[in-house]
Amino acid sequence: MCVCVRACVRPVSLMRGQELIYVAMPINAALEKTSTPASPLACSPMVIDGEVRIRMTNGGKSTMSSSLHLRIPNSCIIAQDAFFKDDSVIAVDSNGFKQYDVLDALHMDRMMSKIESWRKDPGSFLASQSLRTQCSVGEEVFVLIVEGFLIFNYGPLNELMDKRYFLEIPYDVCKERRGSRVYTPPDLPGYFDGYVWPRYLKNRQEMEDMVSDIVFLDGLKSKEDLLDHVYGDVTMEIQSLMGKD
Repeated sequence: MCVCVRACVRPVSLMRGQELIYVAMPINAALEKTSTPASPLACSPMVIDGEVRIRMTNGGKSTMSSSLHLRIPNSCIIAQDAFFKDDSVIAVDSNGFKQYDVLDALHMDRMMSKIESWRKDPGSFLASQSLRTQCSVGEEVFVLIVEGFLIFNYGPLNELMDKRYFLEIPYDVCKERRGSRVYTPPDLPGYFDGYVWPRYLKNRQEMEDMVSDIVFLDGLKSKEDLLDHVYGDVTMEIQSLMGKD
């Protein structure tokens, strides 16, 4: 699973001649399978009763990205899980296992279209979602959090990223967590060892062949510590871009 954070700072001109910079964070791709389509756009209020509230429960990409979003003003989440193709067209391998963990199972063109809409004008994009910006004119900072399990394996999306994180957990922990969850449709017997974990290893190797500057995070550490680490790193990047460091 992956999480990508993209910050837009105005009026400062940033990398590649654009007013945009990307930060990304993936999380162990073998852990979960989408059972119900998620909303492609999750933009919840950052402040509740005048204060920021962070709650982390079972962990994972959605929890991390949602908690990060709560801490960062003008942020928004686009979830890769929301762009799965209909189950009827998902390919089946020679063992009879549905191949959810491949790019062909996703409408990446639709996902990129959504990201491009934010990229063109993040302020208007937030307004279209009935969200208000929280910065003074001339100091706007917008952050797009893109979460998903194959973000770094898709070249056009990966090229937009400037900072990358990968939250990893070992095989035994991953299998235990996977087995404790209920999916619709349920996993077939042997699905984890026969498909999920081998596919994760394959996707990870492809990712590492494509990307060299990933920060790997220990998923066994406390969720609060991991969130603090990523949030602090993103905040420093934003301040650097604004010339405040």
